[in-house]
Amino acid sequence: MADSRLIRSRRGPVTYVLRVLVVVYLLLLVAWPVSLVADRAFRATGPHEGGVGPFLERLTDPAAVYAFNLTMTVAIWAVVANTVFGVGISLLLVRYRFVGRRALSVLVDLPLSVSPIVVGLALVLAYSSTQGWFGGALETVGIQVVFSTPGLILATAFVSLPLVVREVVPVLEEIGTDAEQAARSLGANGRQVFRRITLPSIKWAVVYGVVLTSARSLGEFGAVKIVSSGAEFRGETATLFVHNHYQAFDEPAAYAAALVLVLVSIIALVVVTYLRPEEDRA
Repeated sequence: MADSRLIRSRRGPVTYVLRVLVVVYLLLLVAWPVSLVADRAFRATGPHEGGVGPFLERLTDPAAVYAFNLTMTVAIWAVVANTVFGVGISLLLVRYRFVGRRALSVLVDLPLSVSPIVVGLALVLAYSSTQGWFGGALETVGIQVVFSTPGLILATAFVSLPLVVREVVPVLEEIGTDAEQAARSLGANGRQVFRRITLPSIKWAVVYGVVLTSARSLGEFGAVKIVSSGAEFRGETATLFVHNHYQAFDEPAAYAAALVLVLVSIIALVVVTYLRPEEDRA
């Protein structure tokens, strides 16, 4: 605590210069471009009217409603899958030692280093009905992956896979295993240890990972562009809606949808910031 107070009490020209540089950098890189999107979403351009009324009309257009509904469906399934498997992978990496553990850790980080376009192409090669290894077999039982919702979910889950893992792993390493071993020595089984000891200890890491995964899932474009037909009412997610309408010179609709995506991400981060314990915010 004393060290923390000492660090916070230090003031000087270098500190203020660094603060100004960071604030300017964030304003130029994040705040200013996002504010321009918000401005264009409500501005009248050419034959398009401006204001709140036209903005809401663009969002309630059936194509926009379909795109956002599909995006929410894909994001929910991707978040659920990555939360369950992310916590499981985190426990596996931290609590167990086995051959190939480092290779597994590298594979978890692979989606962060591979372009989403490559992810989409890989899924097409694996699951398309014409050239995929598994696509033909799955279609014989009535399951189409590529150019359908399952393909969108797979692509989104792939690109957002590391987010929960990389939030949970450091927390598991920090809390150690003493409490878990004590619970086992008192007769608790594995399920009880996880539910009463491990999960409460990592809950905020899981929440942060879920929020990041949700934001990443809502904003994914590259991978879903490849595995989706991208047509109106046929696999067009919100990001594809923005792209298609911008390319079709319907910029107000594109800006309106883009602003909603930004607002959803900001709201999610703000809610988590104020929900987490006060000592974590200090």
